[in-house]
This record gives sequence, structure tokens and C-alpha cells, in this order.
Amino acid sequence: MLTEQKIKILSVNISTKKGTVKTPVEKIVLNNLGVDGDAHAGEWHRQISLLGIESINRFKESAKREINFGDFAENITTQGIELVETKPGDRFIGKDVDLEVTQIGKSCHGDGCNIYREVGNCVMPKEGIFCRVIKPGKLKADDVLTFYPKIYKIQVITLSDRASRGVYEDKSGPEVVRLVSEFFDNLKWQFTVESTIIPDEEEELRIHLAKAKELGYDLLITTGGTGIGPRDITPDIVRHEIDKEIPGIMEMIRIKYGTEKPNALLSRSVAGIMGDTFVYTLPGSVKAVKEYMEEITKTLKHLFIMRMGIDGH
Repeated sequence: MLTEQKIKILSVNISTKKGTVKTPVEKIVLNNLGVDGDAHAGEWHRQISLLGIESINRFKESAKREINFGDFAENITTQGIELVETKPGDRFIGKDVDLEVTQIGKSCHGDGCNIYREVGNCVMPKEGIFCRVIKPGKLKADDVLTFYPKIYKIQVITLSDRASRGVYEDKSGPEVVRLVSEFFDNLKWQFTVESTIIPDEEEELRIHLAKAKELGYDLLITTGGTGIGPRDITPDIVRHEIDKEIPGIMEMIRIKYGTEKPNALLSRSVAGIMGDTFVYTLPGSVKAVKEYMEEITKTLKHLFIMRMGIDGH
């Protein structure tokens, strides 16, 4: 797992046509579209390409041939970390620049690409990464960037009058924590997760939602309070606080499990985005948590990519 650390720039490279090798230059100027004068600059998420010398050296050893900086069409050749282990949302920050990772690897065009024809293979589709410019500036060989991994912040809230008083042990909250941790571990995405138990009180839930939004939590999942009882207020409060509802996921879950067990149709669970925070309200049983999380995690990665403004289709 990558941690905050320094990396060195070995070369900066430009090409005026796509699908061709890039030529090392003394310096590159980064603007809001990418590298000034480079063919890949534009209003998209793959403005700048990076490739590590670690990947290049492995290719040189297997191919038994010399490789020059820019041969794989990378704008920036680096040394210090395995770039292929980065993820969307990670940052490279220098004195004058800030780059955000948006994509790992890409499709290879094979014989349709000059790089493939000239070099005989291409490591860029597997181990190169792409960034967009957050802060414009200049870069040159021997400059140093600091790598900052994106650490996803997650909060799990159990709503239960009795569990908050210690009448019984909360089991649904820990199950959410387990499943969401499993999801991020499988992706090898770094994360922190906090959990708390509160009574079924409107004001307490509002306070936690406002705090999560203010602090920029990436994901907030509640469990409990989604039924029709007099103290079941979770969906009502959450629906009022979110900016955009994502109705399809909960509708699908209700239909999937309600087909065989009609009582599942009575859940009022909602999902949506509040600021930059995705919010899901789950029922209070461990069984329901497992069923809901199984479906939620299928789209969660895509949602995070969409939130960055990246077309991941």
C-alpha cells in the first residue's frame, strides 16, 4: 500500500501527434488543459500521462532492448513508486503544480499505434497512469513531487433507541463496517471508518449528517429506522438533507428481495449524495445489511469515479 512520499522526475516529454512517441524537452508548461503544446492536452480526464522507470526497466529486461524516455508516450517519467499501484483521487503535488490521478492504464491499439510498431510492445496500457491538472505550473527533470494517497473517509451510524441505551448489542453497525472494509480492501483503496450508535432522534441524526458533509466524508451509511414505526425517521431526515437522490439502487433491492418476501417492500431506504458524501440508509437487521451491501458495492466504485467528473463508461 502506497504512503505519502517523494518521487523524482527523470524526464518531461512532448509529442504533437497522438499515437507517437514523445520527445524529451527541457521543461513542460502545465495549463488547465494539460501540457502546453502536447497532443493529448484537452478538456478530458487524461490530460497528462506518467510512467515510472520501474515499469520501463522491467520492460527493458524482458524485451532485451534499450528504451528512451518518452518512447511509451509518457509526458512525465518518474522514479520512486510503482505508479500502477496508485488510484483515482491520489495526488502529485510540487512547488508549483498539483496533479490528480484519474485513470490507471488504458486500451492498447496494437498495430494501429506507432508506439507499438516502433517499440514492439507497450507497457503504458498496463502500468502507465493519467492525471488532470488541478494547479498549473512548470515541471522539468530533477524536480520532486510529493505523492499523497487519497484516503476515503467513511462513517457508519446505527440508529436504535435500545442499542444506544445498551439494552442490546448492536450487530448491524459492525456488519456494515465489516462489509465496507472488505470492499475497500479488495480494491486496495485506503480508507478510515468510524462508527457510532445514536437514538432515533431527528436532531442527533441531522448533526451527524451536517458534520459528515462539512468534513467531506466520502461515504455515510446508516442502519436502522427505515420502517414505518413512530420512531423510524431515518429516510425522512436523510431525504431532506441530500442534494440528489439515487433512487434506482434501493428500488432494485426492494423488488429483488420483495418478490419472494413481500415484507421487504415495506423498507423506505433511500440513497443519494449530500455535498460530496454518498449516503445510504439501510434497515436494522444483519440479514438486510448483507443483502443491501451486496448490491450497493456493485456500483460504488463507479459512483466515486462519477463524482470526480470522470466518464467511466
